[in-house]
Amino acid sequence: MSDYIRRLPVYLLIDCSGSMLGERIEAVKQGIKSLVTELKGDPQALETAYLSVITFASTARQETALTELMLFKEPELKASGATMFGRALDILMECINKEVRKSTETQKGDWRPLVFILTDGAPSDVVDFQRAAAELKNMKIANIIACAAGADADTTYLKMVTDNVVMMNNLSSGEFAKFFAWVSGSIKMTSKSIDAAPGQGIELPPPPQGFQIVP
Repeated sequence: MSDYIRRLPVYLLIDCSGSMLGERIEAVKQGIKSLVTELKGDPQALETAYLSVITFASTARQETALTELMLFKEPELKASGATMFGRALDILMECINKEVRKSTETQKGDWRPLVFILTDGAPSDVVDFQRAAAELKNMKIANIIACAAGADADTTYLKMVTDNVVMMNNLSSGEFAKFFAWVSGSIKMTSKSIDAAPGQGIELPPPPQGFQIVP
């Protein structure tokens, strides 16, 4: 693809702590696979959307650097350990600063990144999380959407990161599939309305049936 295409960077922040072990992490892996397949079938998303995956458990890391869809390979995710959510937010800010092209006098930069967060718990690194969440929210460098997976996911923490929080009450494979289908729809909708002024809020499709918007 041309170096001059104005990209839509998409970052997935995935909780891979021990509570995600088993059916949940398998559903996430299948969800990411379906998400990529769905986006590849949409010409506008295929041209503009670039995808990265950041995971957090006892450590946090960028599993996949920002990659065009045709070259994207699903990472091998495994669930174990704690929930270093704050470190994941630090890595997200580092990646956006490093990977997202900024505007210059002669060329427009990338579109404002979309960030989707999925977690079923609360951060283990609370102090670092509170600092990173405040920094990220104040920087306003991305449109961030968070999903609290199940009743044990503390939406109070997610609200520190973004006002756009939804809750998945049922943690079945089908519900995870709905979430990733919704992410796909959100990316496609954003890629089609991408001429909106930088910094403007984005319009998302309604959450899937059974999901709640957290006020």
